[in-house]
Amino acid sequence: MSTPEAATIAAELRTAMGKLTRRVTHEDRIPLGQVAVLGVLDRDGAMTTSDLAADQRVRPQSMARAVGLLMEQNLITRRAHPTDGRKSLVELSDAGRAALEAERGRRVGWLAQAIEAELTDEERVLLARSAALLERLAAR
Repeated sequence: MSTPEAATIAAELRTAMGKLTRRVTHEDRIPLGQVAVLGVLDRDGAMTTSDLAADQRVRPQSMARAVGLLMEQNLITRRAHPTDGRKSLVELSDAGRAALEAERGRRVGWLAQAIEAELTDEERVLLARSAALLERLAAR
């Protein structure tokens, strides 16, 4: 059971992180679900559509539609599975990697500008220390 102080901090942090996440994703040009798929492929490499669906916790049919849209935009490619001829793997194309980097750049760029404009030097130091604490909480 958490203390009232920890519960208050948790509620305030959740609200603030939600607002910040929504504001940062406002910079996106690619829909969030598609960016998530591109990000997984970038981090984890080629995957089947079923594996992508499981990773993103969506139905395989929904992921098949997302994969189709990304293929139409030439952001991903499909190739034969090396050990199972019934399956295929999808992976980032060069255009997909460039689009993902541009999305990440827009997000980071906006946030960096906001940090510069809104925070004092002392607040920036505190924020940097807080980022490490948030990473620790996320890893729990």
